[in-house]
Amino acid sequence: MARAATSAVDPVDEILPPLRMTTLGLQHVLVMYAGAVAVPLIVGRALKLSPEDVAFLISADLFCCGVATIIQSLGVTRWFGIQLPVMMGVTFASVGPMVAMANAYPGPEGARMIFGAIIGAGIVAMLIAPFVGRMLKFFPPLVTGTIILVIGVTLMRVGINWIFGNPVGPTAPKVVDPVAAGWLNQLRDLAGTGAVPALPEGFAPAPSVQNPLYARPVNIAISGVVLVAILLIARFGRGFVANIAVLLGMLIGAGLTIVLGQMTFDKVAEAHWFGIVAPFHFGMPIFDPVLIVTMVLVMIVVMIESTGMFLALGEMTGREITPQRLTAGLRTDGLGTLIGGIFNTFPYTSFSQNVGLVGVTGIKSRFICVAGGLILILFGLVPKMGAAVESLPTPVLGGAGLVMFGMVAATGIRILSTVDFAGNRNNLFVVAVALGFGMIPLIAPDFKQWMPHAIHPLVESGILLATIAAVALNAFFNGAGGSVEEAKRAAGMADH
Repeated sequence: MARAATSAVDPVDEILPPLRMTTLGLQHVLVMYAGAVAVPLIVGRALKLSPEDVAFLISADLFCCGVATIIQSLGVTRWFGIQLPVMMGVTFASVGPMVAMANAYPGPEGARMIFGAIIGAGIVAMLIAPFVGRMLKFFPPLVTGTIILVIGVTLMRVGINWIFGNPVGPTAPKVVDPVAAGWLNQLRDLAGTGAVPALPEGFAPAPSVQNPLYARPVNIAISGVVLVAILLIARFGRGFVANIAVLLGMLIGAGLTIVLGQMTFDKVAEAHWFGIVAPFHFGMPIFDPVLIVTMVLVMIVVMIESTGMFLALGEMTGREITPQRLTAGLRTDGLGTLIGGIFNTFPYTSFSQNVGLVGVTGIKSRFICVAGGLILILFGLVPKMGAAVESLPTPVLGGAGLVMFGMVAATGIRILSTVDFAGNRNNLFVVAVALGFGMIPLIAPDFKQWMPHAIHPLVESGILLATIAAVALNAFFNGAGGSVEEAKRAAGMADH
């Protein structure tokens, strides 16, 4: 009788023994961990925050990942939660716009503007969740594949700069000649005495001397070791080990930098063992309408992707995705994003690599992801975890970023491989022009200098430009013809 009762339990609702559930939950956490911590590292450093604040962003991100995961997998009332094995993490689709905002408004003020935009977008996302299903027709694989390709290509710049050095700042390719800087200082002193006319405001010598800190051979070697380690683990590893190849590669790189003396644990030693993730750490958010619109456009793309993911996961687990259940899942994307903005972190979506892990393991229990969410909350409450990640030298991150962000671009190509280009040559125009729009901010970052400053954050994200172009061109050439089945197929190929 006991066996019959056990077999009657839906696999999605099965509660496993505590030890096994914790182990499987930790497995889900490890699969998503590298991707989860990448975004706060990118945005925190783009904002030019202190190492302590970047470490705080990582802790806040892990904490909110856990909260959003529990809400999505467990369900909170009938309004929130898809009640399927889903792990929630920060979407890479939001990185480009947030980095653009960070470049325009660095420091804590920029953080407040970003979090204000995220809070506003989260609220709007919850309101439009019931209508997102109707938007599927505007996002066939032709559009989603192009968008994901542009996201990956845009992020590749971050990974490459982690390897060699940023275009500006201490690791820029060239620095000002000390002789020229000394001459200019003498000239300023003379101008102060009235011996020579005052120098024009902003006058400075151009960088002309090669910077020894840029593209250091040792940094390139470290990134190369991380990259090779990831590829070897992916090639020869099996099952779970192969799934955490990026994380293991980063650990190998960290070990190498410790031996070389590049990574120390001073910041980890100074960090506390326990810390509360306080809301509004940088102050009250600033709500800028243009920035909110920018993030709302990101959320629409994220929710369309989540729709396909949920439909695919429903088939995988044998649970019907009703319109009400789908809306509850999408509304949780918005709620998770709202919580993220309040607790100093970013927009959330379901992580597809964890959906893939459900298929690999065959274990469909949503309570495994609830356990994973609790583990993530625990990690977020241990500041030493965030400090350890922040302490990783950028060459280690560069080797891993090359893989992570390149995989995003490759996923876009994979989705585009399902599109009929031979029978409909107009599809080539959609990809070509949208990709070109996405490259504008990368190739010509000053293209918006004559545009109103208020719309700069909206137009300097190649991801948003590519999204708008792809949707418009697809509607022009093909009409609105996306289907649920196409969304499922695209979700099955998606990766973050």
